[in-house]
Amino acid sequence: MATEQIAAPLPRIAPVPEIVAHDVRPEQRGWISWLTTTDHKRIGIMYLVASFGFFIVGGIEALLIRLQLAQADNTLLSPQVFNALFTMHGSTMVFLFMMPLAAGLGNYLIPLMIGARDMAFPRLNALSFWLFIAGGTVFYGSLLFSPPECGWTCYAPMSETAFSPTNGVDAWIFLIHLTGIGSAIGAINFIVTVANMRAPGMGWGRLPLFVWTMLTIAVLLAISLPVVATGVTLLLTDRHFGTHFYDPSNGGSPILFQHLFWFFGHPEVYILVLPAFGIISEVLPVFARKPIFGYKAIAASTLAIAFIGSLVWAHHMFATPSPYFVLMFFMLGSYLVAVPTGVKIFNWVFTLWRGSIEFRVPLLFAAGFLVSFLNGGITGIFVATFPVDWQLHDTYFVVAHFHYVLVGGALMGFFAGIYYWFPKFTGRMLSEGLGKISFWLMLVGIWVTFLIQHSAGLSGMPRRIYEYPDINNLELYNLISTIGSFILALGILVTIVNIMRSLRAGTVAGPDPWKANTLEWFTQSPPPVNNFDVIPRVRSVEPMKDIRREIERQSREREPVGVGARADA
Repeated sequence: MATEQIAAPLPRIAPVPEIVAHDVRPEQRGWISWLTTTDHKRIGIMYLVASFGFFIVGGIEALLIRLQLAQADNTLLSPQVFNALFTMHGSTMVFLFMMPLAAGLGNYLIPLMIGARDMAFPRLNALSFWLFIAGGTVFYGSLLFSPPECGWTCYAPMSETAFSPTNGVDAWIFLIHLTGIGSAIGAINFIVTVANMRAPGMGWGRLPLFVWTMLTIAVLLAISLPVVATGVTLLLTDRHFGTHFYDPSNGGSPILFQHLFWFFGHPEVYILVLPAFGIISEVLPVFARKPIFGYKAIAASTLAIAFIGSLVWAHHMFATPSPYFVLMFFMLGSYLVAVPTGVKIFNWVFTLWRGSIEFRVPLLFAAGFLVSFLNGGITGIFVATFPVDWQLHDTYFVVAHFHYVLVGGALMGFFAGIYYWFPKFTGRMLSEGLGKISFWLMLVGIWVTFLIQHSAGLSGMPRRIYEYPDINNLELYNLISTIGSFILALGILVTIVNIMRSLRAGTVAGPDPWKANTLEWFTQSPPPVNNFDVIPRVRSVEPMKDIRREIERQSREREPVGVGARADA
C-alpha cells in the first residue's frame, strides 16, 4: 500500500443521520498525567508496556532454564536457583504477562469498538492497573529475601511452612490476591461497559467478536477468581495462623488445594487464549476481504467453550485418587470442549477460503496461530484421556502441549493483534519487512522448541527437574529445544526493534490503513481524548464498510452532472 494511501484521512460524514455528538475533554500532558490518568486508552497502553516488560523478564528466566537443561548433568544453576526461576517464569507469564496484556488490549479497544467515550468506571479502571503493578512489585520483591520455589501452582504441602519456611510463597500468595482483585474489578468494568455503553444500533448480534471474547473472559474471571482467592487465603492461614486445611497429618487434604486452584486454573487457560480467538476473528476477514464466516456460530462457540471449560477442571488431577465415574465425566467433558473449538477453526478456515487474501504481517501471525494452536489442541486429546494421562502426567509431553496452546496459540494471536492495532495505538505503521522476519523466526522457534519436547516426554523426561541423565537421547532433545528457544527469543527481539524504530520513523498510518470493519477505525489514529467527534448508528456487524459505502454515495451525489464531458457538448 502506498504511503499516501495509508496516510489519507477518512472523510467526514456530515449528512449521515442519527449521529450522536460528544463534547471534547482537554488532553493532559506530562508524565504525572500518565500516573494519574483515568483515560482508558492511556491505561491500556500502560498495561501493554508493563506486561511486555514482565514478558521480557519471564523470557529471560525461560532462557536460563533452557540453558540449564541443554546438557545432561549440568551444573550451571543450583537446584534452588532453578526452582526459583521455574516458579518466577510460570507465574510471570500467566499472571503478569498474558492476563494483563489481554486487559490492556481490552481497555484500549472495547470502548472504541462499541462506540463509547470511556469505560463505565474510569477510576476503578485505573485502580485495577495499579493493583496489577503492586502484585508484580510484591512478587519480584521476594528476590530481595527468598523467591518462591513451588512452581506456578504452589501445590500444598510443598508450599506449606514445613517445606517452604521462607516468605517467598507469601509473596506468591499476595501476587494472586493483588492481581486477582485488579482482574475482578476490571472484569466487572468490562461487563458493565459492554452492557450499557454500546453505540446506537449495536445490539448483541452486532457486537465485534473481539468484544464477545473479552466479555466472556470477564464473566469467567468473575466466577473463578473468588475460588482461587479462597484457596490461597487458606494456604496463608495454614502457613501463619495455625490452621490445617491442607495438612493431612491434622485432618486436612492437599487435594482440596488442587480442586480450588484448578477450578480457576482450567478456565484460566481459556481466559488466556480467548482474547487471541477474538483477535483472529477480527484479523482474518479484514485480510481475506470477505465477511467472517458464521458470525453467530463463532460468538456462540465462545460462550460454549467458557461454559464447558468451567466444568472440566479436574482433568488436571487425573493422577489423584478419584473414582472411575469422576474420571470418565471429566474425560468426556474435556473431549466436548473440542466441539466448539472445532467450530471456530472451521469458520476461520472458511473465512480465508476463496478470499482476496492480502499477506500482511497480521495475517501471517494469524495463520501461524491456526497451525500451532491446532497442534496443541490435538495433543490435548491425548492428555484428556485419563489412561494415557497416567503415563504422560508430569512429563515434557504435557509441557509441550501447554506451550503449544499458550505460546503457539495465545502469543501468536497477541502478536497478530499488536501488528494489526499498532497503527491505531500510535498513528504509525510497523515495518512489514521486519514483521515478516519476526514472524518466521517466532514460528520456527516455537516448533523447534516445543515439538521435540513431545519426544522427550514420551522418552521419559520428567518436568520440574533441573538435571537428568543422558538416556534415550534426552540430551539431544533438550539441546534442540534450547536452540529453538533462542530462535524464538530472536524473533521477539526483532518485533521489539520494529516497535522502537516505528515509533520514531514509521509511516504515518491515518485512521483506517487496513480498510477494516469495526468502529475503532472510524476515529483518527491515535484517537482523541473523547474517542469520537461523532458516533454513527451501527447498522451491521461491519459498520466501517457501511460508512465507506455511505461516503462513496455522498461523493457521487456531490459530483456535478456531466463531469468529464466537453464544455460545449
